[in-house]
Amino acid sequence: MTPLVLVHGFMGGGAQWEGQVSAFAGKRDVIALDLPGFGANSHMEPIDRIEGFAHWVVDALNGQGLSRFHLLGHSMGGMIVQEIARLVPDRIEKLILYATGSVGVLPGRFETIAESKARAHKDGAAATARRISATWFLDWEEAPAYEGCAAIATRASAGAIQAGLDAMEKWSGADKLDRISAPTLVIWGDGDRTYPWSQIERLWAQVPSCNLAVVPECAHAVHLEKPELFNQIVDDFLS
Repeated sequence: MTPLVLVHGFMGGGAQWEGQVSAFAGKRDVIALDLPGFGANSHMEPIDRIEGFAHWVVDALNGQGLSRFHLLGHSMGGMIVQEIARLVPDRIEKLILYATGSVGVLPGRFETIAESKARAHKDGAAATARRISATWFLDWEEAPAYEGCAAIATRASAGAIQAGLDAMEKWSGADKLDRISAPTLVIWGDGDRTYPWSQIERLWAQVPSCNLAVVPECAHAVHLEKPELFNQIVDDFLS
């Protein structure tokens, strides 16, 4: 069966997908990557371009001998997989764009990228990681999955945080959405503080062969807030 490749977002890591790896065990292989500068690869040199991340992911999958795969990207990871979908379109069976958009500088984000950069420089990496990861949950720090998610986020170095923000700030795929050829699903929590509905609607309207799943009473981390529903949506689309 076609494996599923998971690409995390800004200050994420492969460990955040444990619920999906276990849920799909025995049904399909799941590859949860750690991007350079984040998670288990926090020791690696950070990358400051979305296109650079895309090439790194393709090289990593080549190294694992994966010629064809399903691809899911969350948040910044959704930007990365959009680039991969244009880079190696013939290798992607199905594409999932999760809590993401077609531009890096987001109108309606809980704070501007410039503000995030300034606060990260002032407050330090660990405090920034905990503060921003709280925005991913509808219940902020009170969410059951918050502490585990924050622990993964704090592995990101100060350099990786600035590089990730630079990568998003420099990127836009808005004029290339019609070049995505794989059958696509967009997943969005209706309480997302990072990606407003306007960004989701653009993906849904402009990506060819695109479906939409809106999950109520979730913010930016649907896979941690309502994991069973998230897994069911993903499995239904891939099956």
